[in-house]
Amino acid sequence: QVHVVESGGGLVQAGGSLRLSCAASGSRLSINTMGWYRQAPGKQRELVAVITSDGSTNYADSVKGRFTISRDNAKNTVYLQMNSLKPEDTAVYYCNAFIRDYYTVWQNYWGQGTQVTVSS
Repeated sequence: QVHVVESGGGLVQAGGSLRLSCAASGSRLSINTMGWYRQAPGKQRELVAVITSDGSTNYADSVKGRFTISRDNAKNTVYLQMNSLKPEDTAVYYCNAFIRDYYTVWQNYWGQGTQVTVSS
């Protein structure tokens, strides 16, 4: 069974930094694209950043130059380094990964979400 678990959220003042982590676990995993999405109250979930298995990245315009996505394939983990945080970055951040394990075909998996709150 595949699990995707985020960590690293919290409360930070505007201008501060946080680092989110997301680890996938299961049997003989193959992981393609991994990414981070966020959902603020009353808004739709939106893409923050994605990274492919070969390291290509894509960012939402609102976070370019402030956020950096990276991954450690040996640890099946994706990271999101968030700098110069703004109150409008406040949201629940979700990890997403396209995974195949020993028993299943390729599927899209979501983590449970981690709250990021930026105070002004």
